[in-house]
Amino acid sequence: MLQKPKGTLDIKGKDAKSYKYIENAFNNFMSLYNYEYIKLPTFEVTELFYRGMGESTDVVNKETYDFIDKSGRKMTLRPEFTAGVVRSFIENKEYTDGIKKYFYFGSSFRYERPQKGRLREFTQGGVEAFGIKNPAFDAEIISMAYRFLSSLGLVNLKVRINSLGDRESRQTYSEMIREYLSKDYDNLCDICKERLNRNPLRILDCKYDGEREYIKNAPKSVDYLNEESKEYYNKVKEMLEVLDIPYIEDSSLVRGLDYYSHTVFEIVSDLEELGKANTVCAGGRYDNLVELLDGPTTPGIGFAFGVERLMILMEELEAFIPEINLDVFIMNLDNNLYSYQVADDLRNSGFTVEIDYTNKNMKALWKLVDKYNPRYVIIIGEDEVKSGYLTVKDNITKEETKVKESEIIDFLDMNI
Repeated sequence: MLQKPKGTLDIKGKDAKSYKYIENAFNNFMSLYNYEYIKLPTFEVTELFYRGMGESTDVVNKETYDFIDKSGRKMTLRPEFTAGVVRSFIENKEYTDGIKKYFYFGSSFRYERPQKGRLREFTQGGVEAFGIKNPAFDAEIISMAYRFLSSLGLVNLKVRINSLGDRESRQTYSEMIREYLSKDYDNLCDICKERLNRNPLRILDCKYDGEREYIKNAPKSVDYLNEESKEYYNKVKEMLEVLDIPYIEDSSLVRGLDYYSHTVFEIVSDLEELGKANTVCAGGRYDNLVELLDGPTTPGIGFAFGVERLMILMEELEAFIPEINLDVFIMNLDNNLYSYQVADDLRNSGFTVEIDYTNKNMKALWKLVDKYNPRYVIIIGEDEVKSGYLTVKDNITKEETKVKESEIIDFLDMNI
């Protein structure tokens, strides 16, 4: 029997309602902030991610889905959206338009060990904004992520923030961390031994080494910020307090991708079911990425959240997800064409309608009513076709009413 690939999901039924609810809620929420929707290719040239994310990152080294197309070109399924958004921004010369703000929602792919909340194909929603370098905007980005997640009914969230400073500060800090961790080389896990020269900051948030006291006592990035970076970070924190966003400063938060600078943040859940895969949203500032990908120097910042992790949280917390209720179920008693016409008219008027296409008997039809739980049941048989009056049953009061077919839309408008 054919089965879905490991680390993927079939999203249907109640999960599909949750998924679509999050997507629709995000679309509506982003309109409040005047962001523009962007849809990107599912795959891009491999070089984009290797240059954009950094060849020393774990994602590029171990987790990308790379392939050679029929023309011999190296392609990669997108592991994240930021590099692709930047590519589009540069390719279409949108840096000439001043400030640009985008949001997205779609699949990403990473080859890693599947577990709850961590998949090989997963859905990301997120934002990217260009042309603004202002600590107040950094705070707004963080507050936007926090408020969206809170709007979904999630209450057990923690905002963690840190600063890597500008390019100069980050480089100084990286050198200091490499020197500090070299003294502990023999105690590092095999993965972190590889990271030491390539990406030493990544060791600080290792799920294994990061828990050891030696790592916890490592020099902190905020202690190596130059004056300009320090002032920037202080203003971000000040603005978060103005916006009443609770946060925790976390010196171990460095983000695993090479392009981050200044403000970095994560929003995590303390739900035990997520285990170590408890980050539901993450992001930060990346003022050097556009330039790195051959565009003009342009400040940028963004965040992304994992939809499947949000679905787990919403289910565990029993967060409110409105059901898509059925307005009308039409009992088509003798498979007459008139019933299909009525169904079409009702749908064209904005009502959600289900109709039986299988010519079931009455007992089976009432079982379908129990399954769909519509607000009204419209019974159409030979008598209804001849008279032009539909039998309408209120599925709550169980009362039946005869309604003229030409007046059924007005009747439903008044009662639904």
